[in-house]
Amino acid sequence: MSDTIRFLLGDQPVEIADCDPNLTVLEWLRGAGGRCGTKEGCAEGDCGACTVVLAEPDSAGGLAYRSVNSCIQFVGTLDGTQLLTVEDLKQGSTLHPVQQAMVDQHASQCGFCTPGFVMSLFKLYRDYDGPLPPSRETLDRALGGNLCRCTGYRSILEAAGRMFQSPRPDAFDAKRDATSAALAKLARKSGLAYRDRFFAPASVAELQNLLGKYPAARILSGGTDLGLEVTKAHRSLETIIYLGRVAELATVSRSASHLTVGAAATWTNAARELVAIWPGLDEIMARFAGPPIRNAGTVGGNIANASPIGDGPPIFLALDAEIELLGPAGTRRLKLADFFLDYRKTARAPGEIVAGLHVPLPKPGTLFAAYKVSKRLDDDISAVCGVLALEIANGKIVQARAAFGGMAAIPKRAPACEAVLLGQVWSLETAKATGAALAKDFAPIDDMRASAAYRLKVAANLLQRFWFETATQTDVRAVHYA
Repeated sequence: MSDTIRFLLGDQPVEIADCDPNLTVLEWLRGAGGRCGTKEGCAEGDCGACTVVLAEPDSAGGLAYRSVNSCIQFVGTLDGTQLLTVEDLKQGSTLHPVQQAMVDQHASQCGFCTPGFVMSLFKLYRDYDGPLPPSRETLDRALGGNLCRCTGYRSILEAAGRMFQSPRPDAFDAKRDATSAALAKLARKSGLAYRDRFFAPASVAELQNLLGKYPAARILSGGTDLGLEVTKAHRSLETIIYLGRVAELATVSRSASHLTVGAAATWTNAARELVAIWPGLDEIMARFAGPPIRNAGTVGGNIANASPIGDGPPIFLALDAEIELLGPAGTRRLKLADFFLDYRKTARAPGEIVAGLHVPLPKPGTLFAAYKVSKRLDDDISAVCGVLALEIANGKIVQARAAFGGMAAIPKRAPACEAVLLGQVWSLETAKATGAALAKDFAPIDDMRASAAYRLKVAANLLQRFWFETATQTDVRAVHYA
């Protein structure tokens, strides 16, 4: 193991041996890194002003790009990657097509958010291979994690469309082989141990050894929640074990009967497979924070966090998932419904981490939908998240799963609601009766996002909406979710 953090800043190799493991990428950039184009707007991953792009080798021998919020990423997570900021896009005296389009469309007003928008658009420019010009929905989704306080979205969206009029490929394509070779020189055969406080194991065996040695270590994956303990709560994390280099934990695979989602799989990667199997997840996945958060945040982190208002747990509860836990002595499985014990308390033992989720594939005749109700359409926390799955055979409901977030101290299924559904014909009357049973399952609270009465009413209405959307459907792949 090594005691330095090595990465590329643009094309230049960087080696860091003396920074606090709690230092964020944004703080390093604006300090020792000498890159002040990247801005701090919120320090919690909401506004996108700090967006940067990371490039890493992919399985096809090329480079995979992802935009992330630098304000909540720790410097240790850069090891082995290429970090690109807005300063890297200009090639000599020539602006990158993204930058030129922003200039041509007068898309910068106060300019504070502009670097973040440019980097999110750069990520889209690098990866988009669909029909031109991209649809408005494509552009909206790509910019879902960036906020403009000057309300300059119209000109930014016009620039987003215009940037594809420039010749492609760009200068980054020309440098791809050189960048790949430089990153190959930085690749490690074993994990990173930085100042005996930040550990990035490269295998499950290394991880298990660290879990046994440091059972009280904080587990870092995407950092989209843990980072806020440093930036907002001003805590110092003593020992950190980073999962981002354990390839076995980042896989998403499908067998004949199950989908297995590794704990370190990002929501961006997991969503592709989830939506392919359950199309009803498309909208909630698009509204699962913004792209920079989904590009960093992981499925396992979202589950282990055990937030009662997280959108991930209700999804996997309704899909009847099992959770796999990994500790120094090995692994164990349990039903996800048995994992959440109380507010922010789980069945995870000291020294254990969430290793993955095992999700049964849907049976024929399964109806499925996921709903997110929040004050703001994009980049907002749910007041109520409801996910519903019904298995129907011979015209009757033979299996029912209704899971909700925002309704209790933990994300949980609704047993009284499910009991009303079993054995019934799926009808509007059944949906109404089921909604009435929710009061037996939940006693929600009043808070800044919604009142208890509103939550119960909305949850009941979602069951009726589910009926209206699925009344003529008999197969999960045919369910329309709008």
